[in-house]
Amino acid sequence: MTSDRELLDHVARGEEDALHELFRRYGGRVGRFARTLTGREDLADDVVQETFLALWNGAGSFAGRAQVSTWLLGIARNQAHAALRKEAKGARLGSVPSDLPDPREEVEHEARAARVRAALERLPAEQREVVFLAFYEGLPYRDIAETLGVPEGTVKSRMHHAKRKLMEVLS
Repeated sequence: MTSDRELLDHVARGEEDALHELFRRYGGRVGRFARTLTGREDLADDVVQETFLALWNGAGSFAGRAQVSTWLLGIARNQAHAALRKEAKGARLGSVPSDLPDPREEVEHEARAARVRAALERLPAEQREVVFLAFYEGLPYRDIAETLGVPEGTVKSRMHHAKRKLMEVLS
């Protein structure tokens, strides 16, 4: 199996198949992260497209200091924040949020999941990012710090405050 780094090298040389493979590996992950950051399916889809476009255009600039997946999530984060700034300026008026629950889940599970989602939405964006990357993506604090461009201690602090807030809200 071709490594992520090798695929990125192929993307840098303009090989579309390598981009498709990276999308296959990480498109879902980037989409989930984008939905967490933006709170909207339509905006998250735009972020995914912009993220992989940025990957296509900037693959040659990858310095190799992080994992490709961590670098890609950092790009997604930047794209999500840019999309939200654009949104705040009214560039996409008329969009409707679409955070609909998955109808296949059992009713009890969905009720719990809805409570957790509502609690997460009450967190500040910085804390929500950390919670998502740690619990939904399983990233260690070191990788989260790299992705967000902050010290590891900041990640720990944000997680501590997020857990306290979630416990208050869910109790």
